[in-house]
Amino acid sequence: MELVNVFDYESLAQTSLDAGTWAYFAGGADDEITLRANRRAFEQVQLRPRVLVDVSCITMNTRVLGIPVEMPILVAPIGFQGLAHPDGECATASASTKTIMIVSTFSSRTLEEIAQVATGPLWFQLTAPNRLWTERLVQRAAAAGYRALVITVDAPRSGRKEAAQRLDFHLPAYKANFGDEPMGNGFTSLPTWSSLAWLRSLTSLPIVLKGILTAEDALLALDHGMDGIIVSNHGGRQLDGVPATLEVLPEIIEAVNGRCEIYMDSGIRRGTDVLKALALGAQAVLVGRPIIWGLAVNGADGVANVLDMVRTEFEQAMALVGCSTLTTINPSFVRRMVFNGYLNGYHRS
Repeated sequence: MELVNVFDYESLAQTSLDAGTWAYFAGGADDEITLRANRRAFEQVQLRPRVLVDVSCITMNTRVLGIPVEMPILVAPIGFQGLAHPDGECATASASTKTIMIVSTFSSRTLEEIAQVATGPLWFQLTAPNRLWTERLVQRAAAAGYRALVITVDAPRSGRKEAAQRLDFHLPAYKANFGDEPMGNGFTSLPTWSSLAWLRSLTSLPIVLKGILTAEDALLALDHGMDGIIVSNHGGRQLDGVPATLEVLPEIIEAVNGRCEIYMDSGIRRGTDVLKALALGAQAVLVGRPIIWGLAVNGADGVANVLDMVRTEFEQAMALVGCSTLTTINPSFVRRMVFNGYLNGYHRS
C-alpha cells in the first residue's frame, strides 16, 4: 500500500511499535481531552481562498530566528526516539535537511552525536536536574554548534499518560546526554521566571520558551528578554483540559504584537493545518508525533517522507488559497467557526 499522508504512517507505526511504546508516544494525559481538542481546533477553522491570483511560483523559504529554512515547518523536540528506531535522533537529524530540528535533552543519542550527522540547523531543548547540569548542557550545545536553546516551561511534573501506565510502560533508565554520571537527587532547580536571567547569563544563544498558553505569560516572556515563544500544550501530554494551541494563538499574537517570534505546535498533521496556523499569526509550526511515525516505519527515509508530505500539502494549500509567498498569508484567508456561527479571521487591534 502506498503511504500518501501522515495518517497512513500513523496506522502503520502502530503495528510496528510494541503496545507500550505506542501508548507512550501516541497517548495524551488523563482523559485526553486536550489531545482531541488539538485536532478539532484545526477542523473548526475554514479557509477563504482568493481566486485568479498568480501562483505559478510558490516559495516557502523563510527565516526563523535569522536562520534560513526552506519551509516554516520545524521538527519538535521528542525524547527517547531510540524506542521508535535503533538510529533514533540521528536518523531524524539526517532527514531534517530543509528545516530546524529541535533536539530533546532526553534524546537516545548524545547531542554531539546528533550534531555530527545533522544535515540542517539544530536547536537544543534544555531540561536539566540542577544548575550544574544546566551549565554543562548549555556549554556542550554551544560547542556542538546548536543555534538556540528551547526551555520547556509547561512540565514542572510529567503528565499522567494513563494508557502507557496500564501497560506498565517505563522509559529507559539510561539518559545519553547524562551518560553514567549521577543526575543528582531529582530535579531540584526547575526553571522559574526568576531563573531566566541566570540562564541568559550563561549564553549568547537565543532562548525560546516552549509551553506558553496565555497572553499574560507571553508578556512576561517579553519582559524577561526571551527571543521566541512556542505556543504549545505539549501535544496534550501534560495538563489535560487546557485549550487547543490554535485557540489561544490569536490572544498571544495580539499581546506580543510583533516583539518576538511566535511558533506553535500540537496537532499539526496536514499542510492545511500549517496554513491555518500561519494565517492566525504563527511564524512557523513544529511537528512532533508524525516524525515518530515516519521514524518507526522507515527510519530516516520515513522522517524525510513525512516532512516532504506536509511540505507538499502546504505548498498545494498555498496555491489553492491564493498565496505565492509566506508574507502574503494573513488572517483574511481563514474564518473560525464559533458554535453555530462564524467569526472572520483574527485581526489585531
